[in-house]
Amino acid sequence: MSQVMRSSEANLLGGVHGGVIMRIVDDTAGVVANRFAEGPAVTAVMDEMTFLVPVKVGEILHAQAQVNWVGETSLEVGVRVEAEPWGEIRPRVHVASAYLLMVAVDENGDPRPVRPLTLATPTDRRRHREAEIRRDHRLSRPQDIALLLRTVADLAGD
Repeated sequence: MSQVMRSSEANLLGGVHGGVIMRIVDDTAGVVANRFAEGPAVTAVMDEMTFLVPVKVGEILHAQAQVNWVGETSLEVGVRVEAEPWGEIRPRVHVASAYLLMVAVDENGDPRPVRPLTLATPTDRRRHREAEIRRDHRLSRPQDIALLLRTVADLAGD
């Protein structure tokens, strides 16, 4: 997806508001997830979003995405965002990256199965393994926090 960043999308410092970029990331991930899942898929988690370089009003923002990992009903979509100046011939600059967990849903909004992901290249296999690491961290976070809270409560005598 590509679009020109306008002054209406500026933050108080004159750059493009991070929320605008997040919306574009979510839209791009949604398109890729819907295509892969062959039907509706919704955002469950924005697992990670990294802003690398500010985006200026007037630049052309490009977002591209790929499916990195697939479970039974969910899939991780990685999104790379690049910017290029309007009217200048310069290479695009990588400005942000994000990973979103999308869930395929049926007409009632309930999760539905998705097809397996084919890992055809070494890059596909690397991205898949990185996605598994993010998934492991995401799933272990609530357990780690619960353990910490129990430990603090035990130390406090509660």
